Parts: sequence; C-alpha cells; structure tokens
Amino acid sequence: MSNVKDDETTITENGSQKTAKQLQKEAKKLAKLEKFKQKQEKKETEKLINVKEKSEKNDKKKDTAAILYSINTPPGEKKDIICPIPDTYSPQYVEAAWYAWWEKEGFFKPEYGKKDILEENPKGNFVMIIPPPNVTGFLHLGHALTNAVEDAITRWNRMKGRTTLWNPGCDHAGIATQVVVEKKLWREEKKSRHDIGREEFIKRIWQWKYEKGDRIYSQLRKIGGSFDWSRACFTMDSKLCKAVTEAFVRLHDEGIIYRSNRLVNWSCALKSAISDIEVDKVELNGRTLFSIPGYEKKVEFGILVSFVYQLLNSEDKIIVATTRIETMLGDTAIAVHPKDSRYIQYIGKYVQHPFCDRHIPIIADEFVDMEFATGAVKITPAHDPNDYEVGKRHNLPFINIFDDEGNIIGDYGKFTGMKRFEARVAIIKEMTKRNLLIDVKDNPMVIPICSRSKDVVEPLIKPQWYVKCDEMAAQAREAVNTGALKIIPEQFKKTWYIWMGGIRDWCISRQLWWGHRIPAYAIKFINSCENMKKIDEYWVSAHSEAEAREKAAKKLNVNVNDIIAEQDPDVLDTWFSSALFPFSIFGWPDETPELKAFYPTTLLETGHDILFFWVARMVFMGQKLLGQLPFKEVYLHAMVRDAHGRKMSKSLGNVIDPMDVIKGISLEDLQKQLLDSNLDPKELEQARECQKRDYPQGIPECGTDALRFALCAYTTQGRDINLDILRVQGYRFFCNKIWNATKFALVYLEFQFKYNSNDRKLNNTCIDVGNGKWYQWTLNESCVQKALNNYLADYSYLDGYTPSQLDLSVYQSLKELNIDFARHLHIKRWYNHIATFTDEEKAVFRAEQNKIMPKLTYINQNQTNNDDTFELTGNETNVDLWMLSRVSYAAGTCDEAIKQYDFALATTTCYNLWLYDLCDIYLEYLKTIFQSEDNATKLAAQKVLFITLDVGLRLLSPFMPFITEELYQRLPRKKLIYPSICVSPYPDVVKYCWRNQEIEKDVDFAQKIIKNIRSARATYNLPNKTKTEAYVTCSNPALKEKIIRYKLLIETLAYSVLNMQKPPVGCAIITVTNKIQVHLLLQGLIDSKKELEKLQKKKSQLIEIIQKLKQDLAVPDYNVKVPLDVQKNNKEKLVNNEGELQRIIDAIMILQTM
Repeated sequence: MSNVKDDETTITENGSQKTAKQLQKEAKKLAKLEKFKQKQEKKETEKLINVKEKSEKNDKKKDTAAILYSINTPPGEKKDIICPIPDTYSPQYVEAAWYAWWEKEGFFKPEYGKKDILEENPKGNFVMIIPPPNVTGFLHLGHALTNAVEDAITRWNRMKGRTTLWNPGCDHAGIATQVVVEKKLWREEKKSRHDIGREEFIKRIWQWKYEKGDRIYSQLRKIGGSFDWSRACFTMDSKLCKAVTEAFVRLHDEGIIYRSNRLVNWSCALKSAISDIEVDKVELNGRTLFSIPGYEKKVEFGILVSFVYQLLNSEDKIIVATTRIETMLGDTAIAVHPKDSRYIQYIGKYVQHPFCDRHIPIIADEFVDMEFATGAVKITPAHDPNDYEVGKRHNLPFINIFDDEGNIIGDYGKFTGMKRFEARVAIIKEMTKRNLLIDVKDNPMVIPICSRSKDVVEPLIKPQWYVKCDEMAAQAREAVNTGALKIIPEQFKKTWYIWMGGIRDWCISRQLWWGHRIPAYAIKFINSCENMKKIDEYWVSAHSEAEAREKAAKKLNVNVNDIIAEQDPDVLDTWFSSALFPFSIFGWPDETPELKAFYPTTLLETGHDILFFWVARMVFMGQKLLGQLPFKEVYLHAMVRDAHGRKMSKSLGNVIDPMDVIKGISLEDLQKQLLDSNLDPKELEQARECQKRDYPQGIPECGTDALRFALCAYTTQGRDINLDILRVQGYRFFCNKIWNATKFALVYLEFQFKYNSNDRKLNNTCIDVGNGKWYQWTLNESCVQKALNNYLADYSYLDGYTPSQLDLSVYQSLKELNIDFARHLHIKRWYNHIATFTDEEKAVFRAEQNKIMPKLTYINQNQTNNDDTFELTGNETNVDLWMLSRVSYAAGTCDEAIKQYDFALATTTCYNLWLYDLCDIYLEYLKTIFQSEDNATKLAAQKVLFITLDVGLRLLSPFMPFITEELYQRLPRKKLIYPSICVSPYPDVVKYCWRNQEIEKDVDFAQKIIKNIRSARATYNLPNKTKTEAYVTCSNPALKEKIIRYKLLIETLAYSVLNMQKPPVGCAIITVTNKIQVHLLLQGLIDSKKELEKLQKKKSQLIEIIQKLKQDLAVPDYNVKVPLDVQKNNKEKLVNNEGELQRIIDAIMILQTM
C-alpha cells in the first residue's frame, strides 16, 4: 500500500521546478506530434514522434476536421469499402460500422463454422470467461488492460482455427450497487432504504440496473472485445441464482459451510461485514487528520497513547500503550511476556479498570514483544484480531463495546452512547484529569479504510456464515504443485503457496439487501418449550421455505406443523457467486450441452491483485462441486499506474476513463469530471494541479486500436505498467503510418493487379507427372519438402531401404533448385549421402517402384487446392526475398510470443515489421522497381508487397482489430476467401517459411552503408532530392561483390549514385568498416562557407547543451533525488549529443579543406 506521506512527498517532488520542466517538455511534445503526419512521407527515417511545434489553435482546427464515415450503413450490414480510402487515418472513420457487422455475422460465436458446439474440432477449443466488471461501473484503464490482453488472446485463438468462446458477464456488486442506489434515493427523495422497505428498495435497484447496467457492455463493444454477447449473463440472473442456492445447500449439508460468532471487518457506515479486498490499508508516518463519514470534524490518527492501569491492593502501576484508546473500554486483560523480569511478579494479579467495575487480569503470553514500548500490552479480544487469538487461548471475556453504527454500548457512564471517535477524545480528556495519561506521541501505523464508504473499518464479533477452506486449499496447492494448474508468471506460485498454507475460513455473509439472499432458515418451534437443543442445530439450508421446514422436521424428528422457518435476512458475499462463475454461466447444476462443451475453460486471465479473492475461490468451488479445475492456466497481468509510477487515485487526478483516451478530451472537461468525484477541497485542488501538469492540453484522440496496442505493448510479465498517454499517442501515429503505408502500397497494386492465391509458379505449363520438371516443380513446395523430410526420418532412401533411380532424379532436381537444407536435416543427410556415389555405382541402382510418388502427388494436389497459398514467381530480387524473410520471422515470432503471453515481444515485432522493414526499406526500394520497365520483376514485387501487407495486417489483428479489418478488406484480390480478418488464419512459421538469415545479414550490411551516407548527408544539410555521388573503396572482393549486388537498394535509400571507381578530390570520407570507405562528393553541391557557419553555430549549441547536461548529472545526490526515468533520459541525451558533436567536428574539418 502507498504511504500517505510518501504520496505527499511525491506530489511535492513532481511539483518542483526541475521535474515540472521535464513534464512541460513532454506536454509540448503533445502539441507537436500532429505535425508528424504531414511530414512523414518526406522524412521516413525520422523517429515516430520526432516532430516540430504546432500551435494549439491549429490543433483544434485539425480536430474539428476529423474524417467521419458518413455512408448510410444499417447496423449489422457490411461497411462500404468500395468508396475511396481517406487521405489520412481517422479513428472515428475506421472504427465505424465494423463491430455491428462482426456481431451480426456471428464471428464471435463458438458455433461459427460448425453445426453444433459439441462437434469436435481437431484444432481444439479455447474458452475463457471475463472477470465480470461491476454493474455500477464505467471502464477504467485497469478494465481496458484486462480486455485488451484477453481480446488479443481470444482473437489469436480464433484465428488459429480453434472453437473459441469468450463469455461476457457482469457482477451485481452487492455493496457498490447498494451504495449507489441509496445515494440516488437520498439525493432525489431524501429517503433511506429503511424508509421504503426491502422489497421496494430491491425493485429500485433492478430499475436502476435496467436503465444504467448496459453502459459497461457498450464500452466493452467500443474497445473491440470479441465476446459472444448471446451468452452474456448477470450474476443475479435466475440461472446463476439457481447455481448459488444449489452450491450453498450442498456445501452446508456437507458441513463445509457453517455458522459461527467471530471477528469480522465491520463497516459502521454500511452496517455490514466486508471482505478483505474491500479494505484499503492506508499507511501513516505519524499524526494525520482524516475526514470520516458521520463526523463534522476530522479525526486524528497516527498517534500512540500511553496510560496507566492501577494494580489492585498495590501502589504499583503498569503502563500500556494503544493507537485506539477508545477500545480500552473493552479491555479484559493485560499481557506480558512470561520471561520479562519486569512483570513476572505481577502475573496472575489484577488491575482496576478506571471507567467501570471490572478487574482485569495480568496474563503471560509469548506473543508479547518485550522490546516494544513498555512490554505490557492491553488485550481487547472483541475488537482486535491479535487480541482475539489471545482471548481464545486464555478464555478471556469477549466484551463488545460498539453497536452496528460504531456507538459506545455498555455501562461506561458518560461515554455510553458516544460515537467511537468522539469517545476517543473524551477518554483522553478524562484520563488527563485523573492523571492516568502518560503521553501522546506520533506513531507510524496502518489504518483500515472501507473502500466503499471511506469509513474506518472496525473489528467486531458477529454471527456470520463461513466456508471451511483448509481441505480445498490443500487441493488447490497440490494442483499447482503437480502442474495441473499453471500460474503465469511463475513468481505468483510462491504467493499461491503462502496463501493456501495460511488459509483462514471465508466469511461469506453480508448485512445488505442487494445480493443473493442466503438460503438458510432459522427453525423455531411454535411451542417454545420444545426448543431445548443447541442453536446451531436450528439452521437449515434449502431451496425454499417449505423444503427447509421438511428438512428440519426430519432432522429434529418433529411434526412439520410444529415449526416455522425464517430465512436469514443477510446476503452472500459477491465473491461467492463470482467463485461459481466458470460453470454457473453454462447452466450448472443442470447437465447442459454448454457445460459439457465449455467446462472446464482453457484460461483465466485477470489482475494479480485478485489471485486469492477470486481465482483461488473459483478453484475451490470447481474442484469441490464438479471435481474438476475450472481452468488449466492462470495468466496474471500487471497493475496500471500513471506515467510517474503512482497508483491510480482520484485525489491525484490520474484516474483516466479509456473512452477519454479513445475519443480525446480537453483539460477543461477533464477537470469538470473531478467535480463528480466526492473529493474534499484540498484533494480537488491537488487533483487539478496534477491534471494541469500531466495533461496541459487535455488528452488527444488516440482511437481504440492505439490504446489496445499500447496496453499490450506495455505488458511485461510481473511488472506494473507506468502508462504514459504520450506513448499511446505515439501508437496513434503508428496507426497513421500503417494507414499511409497501405494506401501508398495500394497505388503500386492498382494497375489491374488482383492477387490470386491460386497463381502458381508453373500453373500454365502442362507437365507430365514423374518427369524432371514435375519433380522440380513439386519439390519446390515447402509442404512437400517437409513431407519428404519426415519420410526420410524413417527410410534410408526415397523408395525404401536400398537406393533406386528415384533417388537420382530427386537428387538432380534438388541440386538445380539449390534448396537450403538447414530446416530439413533428414533431406540434408540423404542428399550428402547420394553425392558420395560414383557414376558407376549410380548406373546399377535399381528401378523405382513408385512408392513415394503417389504421396507427393497427393500432397501437391492438396496444397494446390488450398486457396490461401503464396508461391514465388522466380523473378524476385534479393530485396524481395529479404522482405519475405522478415515477414517469416515476424510470423514465427508473433505466433510464439502470443502463445507464451509475451505481448511486449509480439507488439514490438509487429511494430518493427511495419515501421522499419516495410516502410523504411521495402516501400522506398520499390519506388525504383516500379519506375522500371521490367514487368516480370514488377509482378514479383507486387505479389511480395501484397503478401507482406496481408500477413502484416493479420499479425496485428488481435491487437488492432479495426484498422486491420478496414485495410484487409481493401486489399485487391480476385477472391476474398475469408470474409473477415478476424476469422482468417493467423500466420505462422510453418506456412510462411521464407526465413533466409544470409540475405538478412546482407541487407543489414547494406543498411550500414546507407545509414552512414545518410548521416553524412544530414550533417551537410543535403535535401533528399539532391543526389550525391558516392565512391566506394573496398579492400575485400567478397564485400565488393556484395555491395554491387545491393547497389540499387543502397542508391535508392541513400539518395546517391554508387561508383566503384577511384574517388576524386572534394569528397567527405566516411569510414563504414576497416575494409570499406565511402567518399561522398560534395563539391558543387554545397556552399562550404555557409555550411561552415551553420556547423560552427551547431557546434556551439551542442557544447552548451552537453555542459548543462554534465552540470545536471553532477549535482549532489543526483542518483537519489532525480527519478530513474529522468536519469536514463539525461544519459541518453548526453551520449547522443556527444556523438553528434563529434560528427560536426569531423564535418568542419572536411569543409575547411575544401
């Protein structure tokens, strides 16, 4: 938990001049970024957000000109993609209409492409439930993260061909919903729930649910969640209520659920027990004032009060200390350590309570820390968890001094009837008068705050219902230990073991009206004289009152007419119904087709903060009630924090609605939202200031795809997410880059090009099966190569275990094809072996018996009939093959990364493929290709470009569903095989097996030359349209040959003409490696005098910047005072500026010689 003082310090630090400057710089970037879109076609090599300043006025003008989809499309109908593609990317345009069409087409239903849900799918099933959000809520960034990650996983599984179900639902949120409706009732009618009665109040909640309850579903649709909405459920639906009742009755009858009088977390404001997860533990460093509901004045916490107890029949006194002085009214013992020499003589004696007629014993217990305070501890068993255990060990009286509202009860004179914190002040005052008070001093402590009511939680002893957890916890521990249940990341296994080992029974009753009313009935005798048995025996669980009376009559052996059954007015903890969610939504306890098809589910994805409260309890209930784990894997994502690493808090003004990130919002409107947040004036002002610093111009429109991609990109297993909205906007510009790249590529694909996935390398040639050409054509297929490799894993030769003429035919074909055997080791072994035979030995090889040819023919025909097949034309350049290799790498990496839940790697790989491989290199290279007259090379390039776009969009689709659908539908095809990208196959390395690391190394080598030339050109301020002559000197013949091979690529991307001849004078010399130099001819292209002046000025600026950075780094305690992200940023700036300075110095020296 965050420390209050620490939070204040952090706020102070963030408000300091230095950090404010940093934040202002970031804020300026926010205003600058839009200009990038106008310049990116001219500046492909610049960084994603390296942009120039743009005025706020122009920004607003730009916003009003957002492109909208205005074509009349009835909901559920397919979007018009015949219309021209807009010039610029607009999230509002792109996200329009697609979701309704996806939903209407049934793409998100597990029945899609199947006759029946019980039909077996050889590719398997994927089933996941949503962590049901509260019906009261709006989406926050935590929900957005959960749904971005879960939808990416779901969409990937659907594209892998699995029968996929992501089941939505909503939680009734007992306390939260009741509080919201109670406030509404008071605000509108000035009535409490008690004024209108339970039945009417519940009716009002249902009415509110029908009016407001679907808004979170609308937001989930907006964020692109691919749920099967026909299966959406609410935890108060009749189907789920039936499951809750059945579960309670079964567990109570078995003795797993029982009733007991124990210490619970009690909210005096709500007048109900609450769960541990609804208790915020706030750490204090010392004296702190808090606003508490029901108190006009703030209440002081963070103090330790020391006072004396007078021993009976003695002048001696014992000093004790407490942080909750009001609880001394309920003290029933003073505990000391049995070995504490200061108190041994007092053990067994008594002290007199100063405010009532109670003698308090002095007891010995080893839990006492002799070193803490005075070593004597007051014991209040009824109001403290530790004291409760001591009280049980020593059979002490448990005296409750508070009623349900937190008022003092009992015979305590003037204190009786006081509110607990008013009694605190009065007791200290009275102790001072009686000289019993020793001192009051600051004390670091933790106070429990009810997250719903903001009241201080009071431990109270109450009769409640409990679930016995020890046996279920042992089974849950064993499931993880054996690997039956996998927890990811692994670090949380340790947490699981700790919780399962130290499990306590679960309190499941709540003193509320909204929720599942406990199906337990108190049995009372009409003739009270017969009521002589223990009270525990008079509680019966049942599905109805009539059933309860029958069960009780049978159990007590009495006439059913002699007893009455009164249902417990309390409701069940919300987590009880949530624990049944994985099977209650499929109709349990009935044996439904859905339960058979979808239980157990595949994966449970949620935040690590509810690993115990929800995940463990689902495991308990699944194993207990169905004898099966509810899921096979648990993936726990991190918590979302703000850009500074602070926990999301309304008082900090950093709680962001994802809808505001998607649509954009002004600072003014952000600050208006704070008025509805119930913050006190000081917190409100603090939140305003934080918003001004972090969002000086509001939040720009980022769109759904950018937000989803950013959240997934941030997700690194085991780490919290420090979400910077600027980075989300960076991915908004990445969307723009994807849009522009595809739009640009479509120009190259216009000239009557329609991709036909049935086009094959030799599809117009009549080839006899079995001749040399047939072998060559067939063996060029990757699937045939794979099948052949598998065959040779079992056989020595192609026609069995002895060599035949078939081996020679295939060997010759493979030799001509020059196939890389790195992926096919069995073929490689066979190939090298055949090569060892002499011509004489080959001549006597037996004739083939035609065993393998039918297999190859079948495989080849099967592949030919696959409409989604890409084949090389044979006219591809090395750069085309390089692009395919990068596509293959991305396909394999993304597929495996999502499988391993490594979303950071998957998103980075997609980003690099589009931004660097496609945009920065391949599209630039193609400009020259499409200006040529070589139609065969152009056709090959068109096919490679098409497949790059197609695969690139599919790889992105799980993260960015809207933009990828829009662009996928616009790719020119003769036939659209898959109606939507969301049901097209996800690319993998098996199908897209074009990886060629040698070519990748070659292009990396060429890129090194390109970057050096471009860097030099930038230094001398040469525009791209000005071509330079670059003379290459190379001492290595092999490298020289490689440079010539990639001459066109280097010339195109370096804006130069390459020459391998001796360089003339007037050149800038660029050292690429110790074997390669580039002499860049500058004479006649630049005014050396003017350039010298510019460079000298730039040199002075850089020296000044470097000096300032070094001064900043040298300040005392820099490593302690300055945030780590700022330190890292400063170091990077220093390295970059020093590198640039050296380049400027070198350039000046060259110009001075010209």
